[in-house]
Amino acid sequence: KPGNVYIGLVHRLDRPVSGVCVFARTSKAASRLTSIIQSKEFKKTYLAVVTDNNLKDRDTFKDYLLKDSKTNTVKVDPKGKLAILDYEVLARKDNLALVKINLQTGRSHQIRVQFSSRNHPLFGDQRYNKQAKVKEQIALHSHSLELIHPTTKEKLVFTSLPNRYPFTIFDN
Repeated sequence: KPGNVYIGLVHRLDRPVSGVCVFARTSKAASRLTSIIQSKEFKKTYLAVVTDNNLKDRDTFKDYLLKDSKTNTVKVDPKGKLAILDYEVLARKDNLALVKINLQTGRSHQIRVQFSSRNHPLFGDQRYNKQAKVKEQIALHSHSLELIHPTTKEKLVFTSLPNRYPFTIFDN
């Protein structure tokens, strides 16, 4: 397309999180993709390694999350916005669990806060896991995104698998 080059990030990841992101090449596509996200036609699946502590095999977490912009932290608070996620444990090893997470809402730090508030903090989470070591990277990975292409209307699925510790301890 002639004219100025455009690239727009249409969905965000927390800074230390790895995985799949979607970018738009035109402002019109960015607008359409934003509408798709807002209408819940954009499915995000994450993989995370959490402290096991008798984590159920699968569950749904529903909380109200309130963000403190001054400290860039989030907490469970009845004054907050509704946050819902579903998860399933894929594997367990050494008091850690590999979980697959389907977000129903997309709140700031949602996965991190919802698991931490139930005593299942994410491995390496410097903000919400008091046991995390400084050199560890958070074990949260944007595994897959499903969406409808904004112009062709084709269903698209993008996936990525993490190839780093602690995810690799579950390879066996």
